[in-house]
Amino acid sequence: MQVAPAQLAAQLQKTLRPLYTVHGVEPLLVQEAADAIRAAARAQGASERMVHTVAGAHFDWSAVVADGSALSLFSERRIVEIRIPSGKPGKEGSAALQQIAEVSAGQSDTLTLVLLPKLDKATRTGAWFGALEQHGATIQVDPVERGALPQWIAQRLQQQGQQVVPGEEGQRTLQFFADRVEGNLLAAHQEIQKLALLHPPGPLTWAQVETAVLNVARYDVFKLSEAVLAGQTARVQRMLDGLRAEGEAEVLVHYTLAEDIRGLKRVKDAMNAGRPLPMALREQRVWGARERLFERVLPRLDGRLLATLLQDAHKVDGIVKGLPQEGWPANGWQALMRLALRLCRACAGTPTPGTA
Repeated sequence: MQVAPAQLAAQLQKTLRPLYTVHGVEPLLVQEAADAIRAAARAQGASERMVHTVAGAHFDWSAVVADGSALSLFSERRIVEIRIPSGKPGKEGSAALQQIAEVSAGQSDTLTLVLLPKLDKATRTGAWFGALEQHGATIQVDPVERGALPQWIAQRLQQQGQQVVPGEEGQRTLQFFADRVEGNLLAAHQEIQKLALLHPPGPLTWAQVETAVLNVARYDVFKLSEAVLAGQTARVQRMLDGLRAEGEAEVLVHYTLAEDIRGLKRVKDAMNAGRPLPMALREQRVWGARERLFERVLPRLDGRLLATLLQDAHKVDGIVKGLPQEGWPANGWQALMRLALRLCRACAGTPTPGTA
């Protein structure tokens, strides 16, 4: 049975199942879901807790199976927690998890909690995960996307009796807060808690938030790609500065930008050859959020502009590898900034003069 994170609290109040599986990429949200399950189990008398962390090719699964089937000695109920950081239990682990899932259905004194990272589609359709889903409750924890982050912050503030002032100032405050903590939800949670320590319940002004909230944002090149394709110029500049400060490799940033340009060019060429846009996207294996961004920007991009951007990408490739290019900055990060902003402005419908 699949349970949405927002519905987990209500499900736990209604009935406590003997088996729960939590999987996702965001540590804070995974931790909170697991904490809620543990708290519900303790409220029903589970004071004993056994934790197994699966690591290495020779992990002893027999001990996990034994704990899952043994009777509790010190309490009416207990928690058996299985952590699989890699998300790959292996052949022996797969068989053990299927056995644990089947046994759990008939147990009343043991709650089994399986914690996993983000899983790909192939893993989610595997036999062992299917058994966990069939015999228990699975909670998929998705990350909070940048567009939803201000609202997430507002909800967390409300939970501790605080809120930004209404109107334009409040919205600007939430956007500022989101910029400061983007990509680092655990730090965002800590900054929100800090505001509860610094200020009493009630409205928070821009000045109070601006003074208190540290710049703890963390960026990755995949989110940079989304920002560029979405035409978010200020965010792209901020992310590139952050990636540089974090020591990200220039070649990886260039590869991400160049791959987007190549992808846009291939799809546009297919469209010019008579392919419908959905077919062209499928043929070029453009999926998910990237597919939606491509659908939005491709109608406003022409082949000449994309060809020019592709030439620019070739030049920047040389720069980040130490080969200067006439008319371009010698510094790799400056060249990447110019390339990213040219693509970003093109996606926004305002290409840099001279690139079209």
